[in-house]
Amino acid sequence: MRRSALAFCSTLALAVAACAPTAQQSLASADAPAQAVEAAPTLGEFFEQYDAAQLALSPEGKAYRGIRDASYGEWDDYSDAGAVAQQQLLQDTANEMLDTYNREGLSGDDALSFRLFEAMAQRSARTHKYRKNVYLFNQMRGAQSGLPAFLINIHRVSSHDHATAYVNRIEGMGAVLDTLTAEARERAENGVMPPKWVYPYVISDIQNLLNAGDENAVLVDFKAKAAGLPDVDKNNAAEAAEASILYEQARDAWKGSAELALQRLLAEMKRQETIAPTHDGVWRLPDGANYYSALLKNYTTTDLTADEIHNIGLSEVERIHGEMRAIMAKVGFEGSLKDFFKFTRNDDRFFYTSREDYLADANAVLRKMEAKLPDYFGRLPKAPMVIKPVEAFREKSAGKAFYQSPAPDGSRPGTYYVNLYNLRDMSKNELEALAYHEGSPGHHLQRALQTEMGDLPPFRRFGGVTAYTEGWGLYSEELPKEMGFYTDPYSDFGRLGMELWRACRLVVDTGIHDKRWSREKAIQYLTDNTPNPDGDIRKAIERYIVYPGQATAYTIGKLKIMELREQAKTRLGVRFDIREFHDVVLESGPVPLDILEENVESYINKRLAIMTDGS
Repeated sequence: MRRSALAFCSTLALAVAACAPTAQQSLASADAPAQAVEAAPTLGEFFEQYDAAQLALSPEGKAYRGIRDASYGEWDDYSDAGAVAQQQLLQDTANEMLDTYNREGLSGDDALSFRLFEAMAQRSARTHKYRKNVYLFNQMRGAQSGLPAFLINIHRVSSHDHATAYVNRIEGMGAVLDTLTAEARERAENGVMPPKWVYPYVISDIQNLLNAGDENAVLVDFKAKAAGLPDVDKNNAAEAAEASILYEQARDAWKGSAELALQRLLAEMKRQETIAPTHDGVWRLPDGANYYSALLKNYTTTDLTADEIHNIGLSEVERIHGEMRAIMAKVGFEGSLKDFFKFTRNDDRFFYTSREDYLADANAVLRKMEAKLPDYFGRLPKAPMVIKPVEAFREKSAGKAFYQSPAPDGSRPGTYYVNLYNLRDMSKNELEALAYHEGSPGHHLQRALQTEMGDLPPFRRFGGVTAYTEGWGLYSEELPKEMGFYTDPYSDFGRLGMELWRACRLVVDTGIHDKRWSREKAIQYLTDNTPNPDGDIRKAIERYIVYPGQATAYTIGKLKIMELREQAKTRLGVRFDIREFHDVVLESGPVPLDILEENVESYINKRLAIMTDGS
């Protein structure tokens, strides 16, 4: 049955009001009489209304977008009820969409947005029922590091009100941490805890903040931001005193709320450490096999089974080893491939001795790439990108590298974070491939373009599909070879090493979570089959254990992009244009792999039709 615009708005407002009464302010039509509204909103308006309702539930989401309103000093609702409210909003909206709009009557971007929203809701529903199998605190993510990182990297302070909002968020950390501590305790009682080895990382993150006293990363950041307010004149005693008062308020909030909650969290983590399990895979969790299957389907957007993914990985490992042997011969190395791995893993020539040198070379590599991008891409992002080392308080536990999208209002650039905690984990051979993956033509080019697509619904501009996004990142490591980069054979070997790394992920991720491999067996597999340093290997396996399934998306996505490109080249022949192909892949924003295939197929058919008409 087709419903009126008011029916949609009222349903959406009620879904939001259960958790956030102020959300109704973003849905003005919810207060109008039913009979006053006759026409349904356009599909674009429908998605804008959903976005407003979703943002009403997420003050943090607003801050990522650069929105600084009355909720700027608040945190999201981290309770299970909050997660249920978010899910209910999504599912109710998807159902309204199906009831209100005629799928067959839509075309172009509207038709694609309809399909993408429906697919997103379906993926989310499959994994939502397993939400209590997620480890709330681990070395990859968790409020013990996530809340401080948010304040430092996302909460901007350009006015007195923004500084007060920062203080309010420090005060609010206590409630968030206590909520999550209680939820983690409940999950532990139901047998959901990360493996025992995870706890020292989490405990270290907490102790780093507590032991630093007033010099902890949050207070240091706040002090610098408050002192740097544009309306604070350091030569004016009254204004300087005001900055000092703000800092004292922040310090009191830290001492009276955040610090106490961190101490309670620390006690709970130490308690759980004594009873934590030693098995590593999620097969041991409630309904673990189906949980892992749902994760694989979610991350790869395919129906591939764990066995199929495992075997694809084994096949890719064998192929890449063959290409590596060719480089080994090129540089004149005598010995086995394992010997070559050992050589590149341990020889001092392949590692930096200073962070400054690493950052300088990474910046130089990306500057050279920037000049070549117009030859391979029709559309390029406007947002700049910066490279930053991971902050000291979380570098010991954080991943190797990651990217943060720019703010849509231009207030924050895209940021490539590189973890330089241990330079022996960051081979010179991999520097190029890693920079291309996280920067351009990888995540920065794709995700900045996505953010800048102002005509698309917000869920497409700011959402993600892991197989697409990470598949593009991995594809972007290989593309520069065609562009004339990787002139040093050892750097090309590093590129292959990065590709091999992702292929091995298919093997070890499914090995751990489906075939019940131990952490030690998975570490040994990477040691035998990759050139990566020991620390890199250990940290990677530990990531896959607490973040099950996600690592399989990279190679699955990249293989699909390469397959589609080869189809386009074969069918279009000399008319194939790499710039056109890249624009087709990127112009939709992230999509499931089956829809990406349809998009490329449509592009090929249109080009063939033009070629036929032209002849």
